[in-house]
Amino acid sequence: MYPEQGHHPPAVRAVEVHHPTPTPITPAPVAPAPLVPVQPGTIPAVASIVLPDGRIITGYAIEPTKTEPVADKPPVSRAAVNVALGGIGFLAVCGGLLILTTFITALTALITQLITLAAVVFGGWIAVQVFSAGGAKGGTTVNIRKAVIKRNKFYG
Repeated sequence: MYPEQGHHPPAVRAVEVHHPTPTPITPAPVAPAPLVPVQPGTIPAVASIVLPDGRIITGYAIEPTKTEPVADKPPVSRAAVNVALGGIGFLAVCGGLLILTTFITALTALITQLITLAAVVFGGWIAVQVFSAGGAKGGTTVNIRKAVIKRNKFYG
């Protein structure tokens, strides 16, 4: 099925070596900063502080940040309300499933009892028909007295 493996020399492939050449990196031109300072709409007050060692630090006064009023928290968190509502929904579903399974069980018992009743009534009717004495029986009655059957043929 397979050709025989002969002793062939291994295939010779030319080795190609790639030597990357570095490219010179030229810095991107830097745009000069604008010489005209941009003034804010209002000039803030300048404050000076004298440190204990005698140095003086001068700078703009920073206005304290204004805190926004905190909204009143509800007495119950939303997560707790969601958990409670989920629990109520779960209980409602469990109650509904309990009622559903009870209904299915009762329906199954009713069907079983109806089938049993039908079998008893039908069986009783058949028994009365079979074991009833005399009377008008339907059908044809044939009395065979000296019958001989040879080779699947009837001789009377």
